[in-house]
Amino acid sequence: MFAILKKEINSFFASPIGYLVIAIFLLLNGLFLWLFKGEFNILDYGFADLSPFFLLSPWILIFLIPAVTMRSFSDEKKQGTLELLLTKPISHMQLVLGKYFGALILIIMTLAPTLFYVYTVNQLGNPVANLDTGSTLGSYFGLLFLVAAYTAIGVFTSTLSDNQIVAFISSVFLCFLFYIGFEGIADFASSNLIDQLGMSVHYKSISRGVIDTNDVLYFLSVSIFFIFITVKGIKTEGFQKKTWIQILTIFIGLFILNIATNSFHKRFDLTKDARYTLSEASLEIIKDVETPIIIDVFLDGENFPSEFRRLQSETKQLLEEFENENSNIIFNFFNPLEDEANRDIIIQQLTQRGLTPMQMSVQENGSSTQAIIFPWALASYNNQTVTIPLIKTKIGANQQELVSNSVQHLEYAFADGFSKLTQPKRRKIAILKGNQQLEDKYIADFVKKLGEYYLIAPFTLDSVANQPQKTLTDLEVFDLIISAKPTEAFTEKEKLVLDQYTMNGGKSLWLIDAVAMEKDSLYNATGSNYAMHRDLNLTDFFFKYGVRIKPVMVASPYSAPITLAMGEGSNAQFQNFKWPYSPFGNSNSNHPIVNNLNLVKFDFANPIDTLKNKIKKTILLETAPVTRLESTPSKISLDVVTKEQNPTDFKGKKQTLAVLLEGEFTSVFNNRIKPFKLPQDLQKSKPTKMVIIADGDVIKNDLIKNVPQELGFDRWTGENYGNKEFLLNTVNYLLDDTGLINIRSKEIAVAFLNQQKIAKEKTTWQLINIALPLVLLALFGFTFNYFRKKKYTA
Repeated sequence: MFAILKKEINSFFASPIGYLVIAIFLLLNGLFLWLFKGEFNILDYGFADLSPFFLLSPWILIFLIPAVTMRSFSDEKKQGTLELLLTKPISHMQLVLGKYFGALILIIMTLAPTLFYVYTVNQLGNPVANLDTGSTLGSYFGLLFLVAAYTAIGVFTSTLSDNQIVAFISSVFLCFLFYIGFEGIADFASSNLIDQLGMSVHYKSISRGVIDTNDVLYFLSVSIFFIFITVKGIKTEGFQKKTWIQILTIFIGLFILNIATNSFHKRFDLTKDARYTLSEASLEIIKDVETPIIIDVFLDGENFPSEFRRLQSETKQLLEEFENENSNIIFNFFNPLEDEANRDIIIQQLTQRGLTPMQMSVQENGSSTQAIIFPWALASYNNQTVTIPLIKTKIGANQQELVSNSVQHLEYAFADGFSKLTQPKRRKIAILKGNQQLEDKYIADFVKKLGEYYLIAPFTLDSVANQPQKTLTDLEVFDLIISAKPTEAFTEKEKLVLDQYTMNGGKSLWLIDAVAMEKDSLYNATGSNYAMHRDLNLTDFFFKYGVRIKPVMVASPYSAPITLAMGEGSNAQFQNFKWPYSPFGNSNSNHPIVNNLNLVKFDFANPIDTLKNKIKKTILLETAPVTRLESTPSKISLDVVTKEQNPTDFKGKKQTLAVLLEGEFTSVFNNRIKPFKLPQDLQKSKPTKMVIIADGDVIKNDLIKNVPQELGFDRWTGENYGNKEFLLNTVNYLLDDTGLINIRSKEIAVAFLNQQKIAKEKTTWQLINIALPLVLLALFGFTFNYFRKKKYTA
């Protein structure tokens, strides 16, 4: 076998045809990937990976491999040497394997110069060396399996005729049929089984960097089957009835083996961030789905920015993972603006459904154009439909950062949407009333959002004065309580009820203002008002749990602007001014509540001190490390917007604005006289959680003509702050029993190329990847033939 293998390699490189075949392969790859404009151009692609190469290679190899293998047996037949080979003391299998591995090694040697592409992308990354080597290695594995199958087909077709052209055409046809033909037939017949017979679906899976034993077994089965029928085909007596039975038997055996192993296959995600492995929470949500979930994705069309083509690709691959886990996940991509005649009507209709379009700039050939895209999906299940946002906005982010955030957010977005559709509401939330909390209209947008996940009901503590035990019993029905900006002090009886609710394992979300100050109160004749300490009689309550809200205000230059009307009468114009009393809350933590979160807007926030006890404390949001604390009472005036802020006034450190408490809490009334008797007085709580936010306005939505607006959206600046997402994540975390919120902590990095470096060094890298492989091929050919000639002339 090894003698045959060596002979194949020597004869290939002894012929100028061999070098021509390799040169054409390298030249085509080089031109398409590094020079020609189009979807395969890596420099225009913008991302630090080799996806264009692994997408292009199968098509070039469809012609390259038949050109290498067409002479394997057809040339032996034509020269009459096949019969001589069959009389040699080697088995037919050894003969075929010698030919097969000889051709396979030649193709692998042809692919070796493409490692220059890996080096180039690695050097052009931003930062350098941000290439996902695990994914790239997995993709090369996929290409090698594809090459192995193509080669087996090519060697087989060379036995069909003594004419190399016939062998070449037959091989191209069969390779094309297996790579894309079955996929086309499957689309026509709407059959997933036929699709699985083709190479494309298996290759695309591995080429992402995911090694699945099903895909590996498929390629091995194709290779083994064609090698087997090649062994039978080189016999001079031709195919006998017994041979046909053997071929049919091995085909059926391999087919059954592939079907049988489908239920217990293993997959290995080689990507460094395991981006193609669904979390347990996602799998749990879809595992019992027995009727179709239809997903219409509108992220399709031409003239997409390259970053959004990546988002489109990642969305498709993620949905394929969902589809692989449950065949009832069915998705389609649509271009909503394909019908130019009704373009404006379609945009209006989609906008009315809440699918807001985005206008993005497209840089191409040095010019900039605008493209309208709809980064949304609609998921339908049992006559219910939910919208799924594909874009994760972040203030100040460019298009690359926007796509990076969005890709990281994708699994959570779809899992969240599927959860709404498939899981009935079980958890109950009480919105506390009775202590002058925010009116319903000011929390309407957030409560509406919560209603998509949970059962919501108002709950008043007024009855505690007369029926404290009944009030506690009724409150314990709820899994979570939310107190949104109370302004009336809590009585001792109310505190005991709330304390015992916590002792019984109840969760709570507190949005507390320790300073009485409203932005609306500034819009008066004087443009000023006084900030006063607000005593809610909760100081000892929170102190016992491990935190203290200080009755001072946080000011910071890193804050949201205030919009004021400047001028008089019809000449008045709205302008945005710096306003230090609306500090941004941010976090560098990877905690699922705040991971990949937009800035959260606060108004007249108070700092939180954490105290030492056994409760686990996680700081969720804090200010920038430049702050100023203002005590109360204090005069707040709009005149501050006309004054230049002195940086030296902000000497303070970061201030904590929101904190998560987790653990077994000690009762506030431990070793204290209680305001009323309880049948069961708990001094230590069950394991539970609570979140304390030192600003009630975080949950407050604006009103326009008394109509609630979207929480976090500033109509004057067009910015969408992260208030609603932060609060929703908080509630999900406090109540989540499926782990859905933990998907948010999954880190997925999108690697970009350095466009500035590409602009400066473009020609150099084009020469390296187009010319250098050809130069090395020429040097190899010269050296090989020099030593070969020297050997045989000696």
